[in-house]
Amino acid sequence: MKIKKDLVAASATPIILSILRDGESYGYAIIQRVRELSDGELVWTDGMLYPILHRMEEQGLIEARWGESDTGRKRKYYRIQNSAQEVLEAERRQWNLVNLILARLAQPEVA
Repeated sequence: MKIKKDLVAASATPIILSILRDGESYGYAIIQRVRELSDGELVWTDGMLYPILHRMEEQGLIEARWGESDTGRKRKYYRIQNSAQEVLEAERRQWNLVNLILARLAQPEVA
C-alpha cells in the first residue's frame, strides 16, 4: 500500500516523538523502527527524515548530540525534550479522534 505524502508528513512528528520517548535514537534507527512498526508499509528515507528532525530541533521538541557508534563512526543522536510531552499528547488526541471518526464511518448504520 502506498501512503500519501501528506499523511506521512502529518504523522511524522507524533511518530518520531513516540519513538524518542522510549529513548534516544539516531536517524537510521528511526527509519528502521518506522519500517518495523508498519510491517514494511511505511518506508521513510534520509531525505524525508532529516529535514523533519532539524525542524523539530529548531522548535525545541528534540535535542541532538554527536556520539560514536559501536564501530567508532560519528552519529547524531536525538532525544525528546520534556516540553515535547505535551505536544505529543495533543497530537495523539487529534489522531485518536480522527481514527474514531473513520472507524464510526466504516460501521454500517443501524436503522
